[in-house]
Amino acid sequence: MKRILALLAAGATLLLSGCGYNDIQRADEGVNGAWSEVVNQYQRRADLIPNLVETVKGFATQEKEVLTQVTEARSRVGSMQVTPQTLNDPAALQKFQEAQGGLTSALSRLMVVVEKYPDLKSDKNFRDLQAQLEGTENRITVARNRYIQAVQSFNTLVREFPVNLTAMVFGYKPKPNFTVENEGAIRTAPKVDFGARPAVPAPAK
Repeated sequence: MKRILALLAAGATLLLSGCGYNDIQRADEGVNGAWSEVVNQYQRRADLIPNLVETVKGFATQEKEVLTQVTEARSRVGSMQVTPQTLNDPAALQKFQEAQGGLTSALSRLMVVVEKYPDLKSDKNFRDLQAQLEGTENRITVARNRYIQAVQSFNTLVREFPVNLTAMVFGYKPKPNFTVENEGAIRTAPKVDFGARPAVPAPAK
């Protein structure tokens, strides 16, 4: 009996391998891993914002409206429940994207305000936060691109014959992906520049 069960198990393994089941598992894990990195990088950005707001407030207390907008946008991002089910729910993914986009817009407005405060732009703490935010925006772009590619690979796999039959049997469906009006926007990190660096004088002739 044990030998028969072993043969049946081996046969089932070969059958699942041949019909793409294992490939689906690998692709699904790839999507999950890429998504985790997206969430981690967005969280890294959110974690920088309280210190950023406090630093700006120290030099520009009159810019209350802009500072409030950034704080509220961060709060909306933080209130979202991001779960593995988000990956399979187009509406949930859209809400997540909209919340993050709202925070990006609020930060952009803050950048414009900062231009009016030379002392703030030269503050060491602010410069440190600027560098961290720039690096985080770059990491977000990379993580988003990797997630988009992982989802594209998964979706292509589960639509191919005969893997699509296996996907249908086990309930795997194409996953929603990030969408932007301009697809090129996801290929380039947003410019986070709170003020131009001092120009280097030209050498005397």
